[in-house]
Amino acid sequence: MSRIVFAFMWLVHFLPLSIQARIGAFTGAILFWLIPERRKVIRINLEKCFPQKDPGERERLARAHFRAFCRAFIEQGILWWSPRQRIERLVRLEGLENLKSNTKTILFAPHFVGFEATLARLALEFPVAMMYSRQKDALFEARLLAGRTRFGGVMYPRQGGIKKGIELIDSGTLYYYLPDLDFGPKRSVFVPFFGVPAATVTGLAYIARTTGAAVVPCVTRMLPGGGGYLARLYPAWRDFPSGDDHADARRMMAFIEERVLEMPEQYFWLHKRFKTRPAGAQRFY
Repeated sequence: MSRIVFAFMWLVHFLPLSIQARIGAFTGAILFWLIPERRKVIRINLEKCFPQKDPGERERLARAHFRAFCRAFIEQGILWWSPRQRIERLVRLEGLENLKSNTKTILFAPHFVGFEATLARLALEFPVAMMYSRQKDALFEARLLAGRTRFGGVMYPRQGGIKKGIELIDSGTLYYYLPDLDFGPKRSVFVPFFGVPAATVTGLAYIARTTGAAVVPCVTRMLPGGGGYLARLYPAWRDFPSGDDHADARRMMAFIEERVLEMPEQYFWLHKRFKTRPAGAQRFY
């Protein structure tokens, strides 16, 4: 199946972006009904995070997210096989002045659907490192790693811990870090995400404290139709880490909440964000 998907992506990547966007959205509309498990996860997440919204509005948001996710996935073909000039046109970087030269930096990149596009674009400018999760499909993992490292950079598995990341940051490599999913109770604290307790890793604060690196938030917005992507780099956070892991984790999630409200259909609602529950709490999924 993976070979068929990759062949389809390779063929589609030659098309204009506006056509790819329509293909991705159409694919997402179909897969929304063909993948019931993820459809259920999205609906539960949206119900928990936006109980004040009308059910019909949440359903429209769920479908819009699936379309956006599939569009971003299909457009990875550009990142994997197109020349660097096309990737430069695909992703516009805003706020590069917030990356100070000769300063160790962690790019805090929340899971919005376009994060892969920004990773590829940054790799054209800087040596970039990123931790990744191992995939069940070995062929998909190999293709993903090849795509992410085609212009250089370092990818290493999450299962190996963060020691490698600290070494890379100390060497001056830009560290692209996505710590906002539920990775289980280890090194996590519960902080509210839209009012719901969410297990949140404290790695961002730990790595920043250990390396002395600046934390620069980086958020990717998928633009309509053939508009590509806009990656915004925010000013480095001041007084971070604070020494209070719970407060630092809450600051991270509060920042994400603000960005989610700006483009709610583009956040990773298909992830089981509330899989880890406080002791005695009811399971959602």
